[in-house]
Amino acid sequence: MSLPQQFIDEINSYGAPCLDGLVDALLTTQPAVSIRVNSAKGATPPADKDSVAWCADGVYFENRPQFTFDPAFHQGMYYVQDASSMAISHVIKAILAGDSQPVRYLDACAAPGGKSTAAISALPSGSLVVANEYDYRRASVLAENLAKWGSPDVIVSRGDTSRFTRLPDCFDIIAADVPCSGEGMMRKDAEAVAQWSPSLVAECVGRQREIVDNLWQALRPGGYLIYSTCTFNRHENEDMVDYICHELGGATVDVGLNAFEGVAQAIGSSHHCYRFIPGLIRGEGLFISAIRKDGDAVASEPKTSKKPLTAFSKVPAEAHKTLDWLEGNFELAMLGDRVVALPKSEARNIRAISSWLDVISAGVVVATQKGMDIIPSQELAMSTAFRADIFPSVELDYHTAVAYLRRENVSVDAPKGFVLLTYGGHPLGFVKNLGNRANNLYPQAWRIISTNAPDLPPSVL
Repeated sequence: MSLPQQFIDEINSYGAPCLDGLVDALLTTQPAVSIRVNSAKGATPPADKDSVAWCADGVYFENRPQFTFDPAFHQGMYYVQDASSMAISHVIKAILAGDSQPVRYLDACAAPGGKSTAAISALPSGSLVVANEYDYRRASVLAENLAKWGSPDVIVSRGDTSRFTRLPDCFDIIAADVPCSGEGMMRKDAEAVAQWSPSLVAECVGRQREIVDNLWQALRPGGYLIYSTCTFNRHENEDMVDYICHELGGATVDVGLNAFEGVAQAIGSSHHCYRFIPGLIRGEGLFISAIRKDGDAVASEPKTSKKPLTAFSKVPAEAHKTLDWLEGNFELAMLGDRVVALPKSEARNIRAISSWLDVISAGVVVATQKGMDIIPSQELAMSTAFRADIFPSVELDYHTAVAYLRRENVSVDAPKGFVLLTYGGHPLGFVKNLGNRANNLYPQAWRIISTNAPDLPPSVL
């Protein structure tokens, strides 16, 4: 692999010691492999692995396991994520400084979901998370990954960030991992090298400024914008932070990431900014900064749109039984043909915020209605609010679990009706047992396509 000479010249022009070994690292070293465990589902980091310094739930692997064939991966017990990106959890905790009051959090450019799931784990219990993605295909992947993570306090939407200007001062924290020129991915993605050009950088700068202008209006005075990219140039990083502070009205805050060995600070700027640079840390390129909006005010209560993009409807009588499938206080609504359970503490806000957005999912997608039948959903099985004891269950061996995840037919010794399948003592999904056979209810879009499963389960957790 060779790198564009204009990129190398740009990096060298900064004269920054932290970038001295960057080009060599991109050309001669391999990406690190890391995961972050889901403590809300009882997962703990493997004790025999090196920890990610800035994320207590993160660990490194020397070699890459076959994650695709690990049922625990599909159960949302962990997320495969670059270690640098896990820094979002440290930033959130530093911003909150031990405050346990729930907040409203927007991840505006959220797919595929790594930073969103990290945020969910770092935020106070009961915080409402809105995860948005512009690209429709990527938004579906985002919804899947957040469903597997299992938090009930989530809205997943798709669309341009301009929609959030209709929710002024609504959010306490907004994360913007903005579309960028992708220089930080050059070590692991040949496409990032092939597509790079100065014109791409300039295009990204324009798009980033548009995004932060939109989001700044949705951030309450005294709230925090977490701005990040996976690129190295100053135009998309320090210069953009400077624009936010001087033109929009904010100030960067010290979140202490420079206390970790190898994490570099801003280049040519006095702002509190942090750079994760291959060769200095075990991870890919990341730039991140937390910026406090001038002023101090409580987040505004969202108003409901008179012409809602997303409208919830009343649930049929036969769907009310689904409340018994959950732990906690929820109210039910229909979102298309899906029964969703909205946490009562945030139900009004969820309905109001959703009216301005193109919502894919909200709360817990509990079931699908087909005629008079109420069919429990895969999202229910993945939810941390699920009462797993409400259904008869069958524990699967490894090979049967993989067959189920491929959406193949599996046999179960259980009563007729809906049966919960488990693996490792945790929910895996549902079948409908008809007696002579069982219908596999695993979502078609989520299935494992590859057939090259190992003889033994991958050793991850």
